[in-house]
Amino acid sequence: MDAFAKKQVAQLRFRTSLRERILMGAVSIAAISIFVWPLFVSAAGADEASLAQTIFTLLMPCLLIVLALEFSNGALNSRSVAVLGVLTAVNAVVRMLGAGTAGIETVFFLVIIAGYVFGSGFGFLLGAASLFASALLIGGFGPWLPFQMMAAGLIGIGAGMLPRFRLTRLVLIGYAIIASFVYGALMTLWNWPFIAGAGTSVSYAPGAGLMANLERFIAYELVTGGLLWDAGRALTTCVLIALTAPALITTLNRAATRAGFGKGAD
Repeated sequence: MDAFAKKQVAQLRFRTSLRERILMGAVSIAAISIFVWPLFVSAAGADEASLAQTIFTLLMPCLLIVLALEFSNGALNSRSVAVLGVLTAVNAVVRMLGAGTAGIETVFFLVIIAGYVFGSGFGFLLGAASLFASALLIGGFGPWLPFQMMAAGLIGIGAGMLPRFRLTRLVLIGYAIIASFVYGALMTLWNWPFIAGAGTSVSYAPGAGLMANLERFIAYELVTGGLLWDAGRALTTCVLIALTAPALITTLNRAATRAGFGKGAD
């Protein structure tokens, strides 16, 4: 094992408590159901604006509950909230460097690394807050924003649940590849009924059943080149993790120690 790996295995001590794991599992299930609704519920009479408003209404309580739980567990205090605020601001600015052009996304590497170090709750808050803050900076408000926030929060949750192996960068890079494609699929799936049109082999078919619509959605992803866009996101995120993980993990661990993050219980 190299010196960096030994150091990170020793430093990564901010474990997620059992109560937080249960809550994060519940939040993840609820969030995923928000995205996959076209596979189970007819889109007849629905529209993007009303759907987004409903999701935003559900998202805010989730953020508040996670924040309250982190405080009650001792994982967050005033100084660690300040760390969250700083990372959110930094990530919002960093996102502007990519802007999603040709699948280039610069926002997820910090969410993954911070979630890995600080845990699922912190990762969820950072992911959702980063997307909201960046929308404030670039004027990116629209029906897609609450879904972006929830999807980024899911990436943070998953990062916090990653096992602490010795090959830290490989673990993070492997997760980044999976997370990038999952994020892309979720962001396409929620509004697929509205953008795919009607009457084609890749259109959403209300009432057609789970498997039939799933086949149509996969065909839609292949036809529209969505997977290529996701590949660009995965490549960008992996490169940034490979370049920054050693320094960032060390820095975040020091910040966590000074901010007084709690260890949590197994």
